[in-house]
Amino acid sequence: MLEPRRLAARAAARRLASLIGQEPGELVGYQTRDERQIGPNTRIEVVTEGILTRRLQNDPELPGVGLVIFDEVHERNLPTDIGLALCLDARKNLRPDLRVLAMSATADTHRFAKLLGDTEPAPIISSIGRQHPVDIIWAPAGKQQRLDEAVTAVTIRALQENVGDILVFLPGIGEINRVQQELERLVKPDTDIYPLAGALSLADQDRALAPSPSGRRRVVLSTDIAETSLTVDGVSVVVDAGQARVPR
Repeated sequence: MLEPRRLAARAAARRLASLIGQEPGELVGYQTRDERQIGPNTRIEVVTEGILTRRLQNDPELPGVGLVIFDEVHERNLPTDIGLALCLDARKNLRPDLRVLAMSATADTHRFAKLLGDTEPAPIISSIGRQHPVDIIWAPAGKQQRLDEAVTAVTIRALQENVGDILVFLPGIGEINRVQQELERLVKPDTDIYPLAGALSLADQDRALAPSPSGRRRVVLSTDIAETSLTVDGVSVVVDAGQARVPR
């Protein structure tokens, strides 16, 4: 199973393992560039793009693999496209028994069905997810306010007017650091502030995703890494800065 991000790969493996009462490394495992939790009884491996690409380069037949799942397939990028192309090529020329499954909440399903099919489009399986009522509040920044100042003010307001944890989306680690410094100066002692970004250590990422202890609240300051593939438990309010860094 392919996940485009290391954090998402680890989180998906832990979630799948928890559903069957196990820990990663047993029936469900994962492998990223810097971490491997795979055991002799592992049947489901969650891997990142680089791991899948290297496996396909080493042995295009993917021995021992019966199904390759591409999650968040709408997040088009070069490594995912290469992995999908190599898997389809292996199925056509080397492994006619290899199954390929593409998953997405927003992709053009008919386009992918045509791509994944052989003589006919691949079957489409639809699942209706749970939806919850959401109140959207627009809080424009002042003309002289910097982004970090506006986000800090809105987050403080959200903490005062709501219960539960707060998830804040910011463009990058620089904005996260500035907002974290301001919030740590202003929030009550029972509130913890955690950054969440792909560049952080595994321990820091786990700390941000762990549920708040009883009697405490948390504010998670995240890049767009938490927009897909992740669930931050306990969050009742999401603050979106409305900006993101897009590579060109």
